Amino acid sequence: MTDDGRRAEVREVAAALGPVGLWSFAFDRHPVAREREALAEIEEMGWPVLWIPEGLGSKEILSHAALLLDGSRRIVVATGIASIWARDPVAMANGARTLSEAFPGRFVLGIGVSHRTSVDHRGAFTYRRPYTRMREYLDAMEEARYPVRPVPEMPPVVLAALGPRMLRLSAERAAGAHPYFVPVEHTVRAREVLGPGPLLAPEQAVVLEEDAGRARTIARGFMGHYVKLENYANNLLRLGFAEEELADGGSDRLVDAIVAWGGVERIRARVREHLDAGADHVGVQVLAEDPIAIPLALMRELAPALLA
Repeated sequence: MTDDGRRAEVREVAAALGPVGLWSFAFDRHPVAREREALAEIEEMGWPVLWIPEGLGSKEILSHAALLLDGSRRIVVATGIASIWARDPVAMANGARTLSEAFPGRFVLGIGVSHRTSVDHRGAFTYRRPYTRMREYLDAMEEARYPVRPVPEMPPVVLAALGPRMLRLSAERAAGAHPYFVPVEHTVRAREVLGPGPLLAPEQAVVLEEDAGRARTIARGFMGHYVKLENYANNLLRLGFAEEELADGGSDRLVDAIVAWGGVERIRARVREHLDAGADHVGVQVLAEDPIAIPLALMRELAPALLA
């Protein structure tokens, strides 16, 4: 793709996503019929996009995206992220093209290298040289043949990126970057590395709770797994957090940096900090005491302030 073509693609995907959307694990944990009911409510609230994950034990993410797209009217579904170790590059490229052809303008493909523990447990690959693997994977995706003529365009592709090399690759070979589990300071650095053009769409976890003790308990329940993963831990250390701050689900300082908690206006202010720091879009992950339930009431409460 030419530089002009990539700039046009970035403008289009930024317009489709809007400044703020939803990011949720909860859909992964419910039957499809319940997901579609919840998605109808979310569309009625006005949320423009839903980011969905892929991990060990998840629903297969491309078929999951297809079911959500087919069961909704206008919402954009974005993968956050589809693991490059879970399917070969041809399957990734052609699965994405199929979704783009079936649901024009409503699908964004986020891909990433995932984590050593997840990949090793899959058993098919050994997690090594993730940056090189991503470069080679993108090459193979570009060469994938698709049976329909004329060949539909690939949907916008964003890379899960934390460190400088993967961020630069996001700028060179994709529409931009989708960082996860990051504070605002990372958004500042990411924009500096990406430059002014590429899309920057970080995830931001939030707890709509004004009691500090209760809010941080919910936040640590979410963070405890992530601070043990080397990619996230190394990123936090690069950002200046001490190793001891990663213990026991995170120090208060780390919790407050990763998870925005408080009333609606305090959460709105954190989202605005990311946007002011250079983000084009923020995927808001609403956390609740019950990690399984789809927190529709909280999403509804946040929508007027965040989507205004």
